[in-house]
Amino acid sequence: MARTTVHVCSGCGAQEAKWHGRCPTCGAWNTLVEERIAPAAVAGARARGAPGRGRTRGGRPVSARDPGAGPVRLAEVGSAPLQRMSTGIGELDRVLGGGLVPGSLVLLGGSPGIGKSTLTNMVLGHLQAAGRRTLYVSGEESAEQVRLRAERLAGAEAALGVPVLAETDLDEILAVLAAERPEACVIDSVQTLRCGELSGAPGSVGQVREVAARITELAKTQGTAVILVGHVTKDGALAGPRVLEHLVDCVLQFEGERERPYRELRALKNRFGSTNEAGLFEMRQGGLVEVVDASARFVAEATRAPGSVVLAAMEGSRPLLVEVQALVAPSELEQPRRVVSGLDRNRLALVLAILSRHGRIATGRADVFVNVVGGVRLDEPGCDLAVALAVASASRGVPLAGSPRACFGELGLTGELRWVGHPERRLEEASKHGLGEVIAPAGSGEGAIEAATLSDALRLGLGAGERSERPARGAPRGRQTVALVADRAARGA
Repeated sequence: MARTTVHVCSGCGAQEAKWHGRCPTCGAWNTLVEERIAPAAVAGARARGAPGRGRTRGGRPVSARDPGAGPVRLAEVGSAPLQRMSTGIGELDRVLGGGLVPGSLVLLGGSPGIGKSTLTNMVLGHLQAAGRRTLYVSGEESAEQVRLRAERLAGAEAALGVPVLAETDLDEILAVLAAERPEACVIDSVQTLRCGELSGAPGSVGQVREVAARITELAKTQGTAVILVGHVTKDGALAGPRVLEHLVDCVLQFEGERERPYRELRALKNRFGSTNEAGLFEMRQGGLVEVVDASARFVAEATRAPGSVVLAAMEGSRPLLVEVQALVAPSELEQPRRVVSGLDRNRLALVLAILSRHGRIATGRADVFVNVVGGVRLDEPGCDLAVALAVASASRGVPLAGSPRACFGELGLTGELRWVGHPERRLEEASKHGLGEVIAPAGSGEGAIEAATLSDALRLGLGAGERSERPARGAPRGRQTVALVADRAARGA
């Protein structure tokens, strides 16, 4: 008797004949869920899994003796230029690698309310205004709700001209796509569609995998660029099986905080471009607006107060000046708090340990708060020096010495300041916005105030010729450091 159920891992999509407490493929616990398989799907899976069968080219089977079935040298493979479609949004085009590629699938993820639907509405509106055939498939909202959102956009006239289909049945959606043959299509969202041949609920592992596979097949066949909007988990990862990310050509992550106006778009995977690019947007009443010169805005808002440091960071190939703020306060807890926003919490713990060992600035009995202003998230090691200087400045209660300064650099475990990529572009961006003095690692180039170690950087940034001792619990850091230095001077006299 043919098996009608299978246990599918909700993490990686692996299938097992029986239930396991731990998935044998990815090692996750309690992720195997029993799903019913339709007889047609079972037969299709057997046909696809049979050796030597199921391989076709142009509707005919491919055998081992077929001259087109053998391997081809890479030098003999032709490379046709990609005909991209510009979305009309420069920041999005740069992240995609120049625009949408016909026949490609783009998976767009982000937390609820971050602006995914607004962004896709704007993309289809620009393409419709450029004379492209478009289609918006909504599985979560009605056509009336989509219209209300389109009316709030700045280019409402173009957005209102986009055809919309409010449907969750996969067969109906594929029939409309085959009949309309749009050049660009948005499906919002892939977790709401349901394939009638499977018995699982929409959003289950089997449903998402089958929906994505069939949409991929149709998109590749007729050359439709499809943007799939996906849900995310509470940890910020894309929901659904990992096979969904393997099926698509590009995975975009839309990040930001709902209370803040700035949004950041990153490429986690891109078969037609780089994954090192990032786009910055600002949410306004009329929709998302590109932030072309974000450095000027962040530098203008920098406070220059104790605990404030300007970081010359890199977002892919784009230099960006951001403000890093730190606050060090006496803790009333046995385990002081470490709160960070916009940075990796483990990276902060590493910087604090290096700062205590090689900078003689102890924060073991104090609460430390670090924030990247503007809701920007940084994932590069070049932010280590900015975090260290911000914490040291907040701990001692003194601002950065000298004229307006910026900094960048990676800290080693032995206290050395290590070189980071693209120093010339960082220095050029800082000089462009009036930050002529940049504390940087040795070898960064002309225009940098080079420091070999963390101690040198602290001396250059804070004028700390005298190292502070470990402060007492609850004592003000800045005043105590001054008192210690004065007391040493008196004893030396």
